[in-house]
Amino acid sequence: MKFLLSNDDGVHAPGLAALAEALAQIGAVTVVAPDSERSAYSSALTLDRPLRPVQETNGFWSVNGTPADCVHLALNGFLDFEPDLVVSGINAGANLGDDTLYSGTVAAALEGRFLGKTGIAVSLVGAHARGLGIDSYRPAAAMVARLIEGWHRLRLPHRTILNVNVPDLPLEALRGFQVTRLGHRSRAKDILTVQDPRGRRAFWIGIVGDPADADEGTDFHAVGEGYVSVTPLQTDMTRHDALQDVSRWLKDL
Repeated sequence: MKFLLSNDDGVHAPGLAALAEALAQIGAVTVVAPDSERSAYSSALTLDRPLRPVQETNGFWSVNGTPADCVHLALNGFLDFEPDLVVSGINAGANLGDDTLYSGTVAAALEGRFLGKTGIAVSLVGAHARGLGIDSYRPAAAMVARLIEGWHRLRLPHRTILNVNVPDLPLEALRGFQVTRLGHRSRAKDILTVQDPRGRRAFWIGIVGDPADADEGTDFHAVGEGYVSVTPLQTDMTRHDALQDVSRWLKDL
């Protein structure tokens, strides 16, 4: 298999290195990733300046853009081949529930939808994931490789991705896989208020809300029980069960 890897933590992130290391055992790996951290960029594309890929000494390609930029560029003229699978991550921290709306990790996998093949977004769930070295990501990378080894048996509609969240546990402590739905978070906690050097008030966004729907069957619950959560996501944002209600409403206007 030919893999295209990207992420939102940047081309030098240990999670990306661990993923490339694991997938190189089962296929050819090409990495196209942002030159620095681009967390929470969702599916943003850079339209106001050119993108300049630079090849690092380890062969990875670094791009001065967003995660979606990287995959979009790779699939639309930069690479001279078509990958079999787009894999994004391993993200330093969870992408559970509403996190997926903002996640650059998920967005990179979604950008692979034009291939007509299922992509994978992978995240490591742990309170201290952002400070970990490559060894801490290897269990999650091994679980991704295990998923891909059975890839030929998976049949999903086009424009589908799998959002995978792996607890930060040793490989032998992981209890297996669970298919899940997205849970939901409560409203974000108060934004942090700070004062800049000129005495002006400023704000930091980044404190997410606590899980509000973490019942059995959700991604939150599975990870909390030590399982790897696997959630199928789609790019079709249409609320199909609301079409008739909206149609009736429009007739009365």
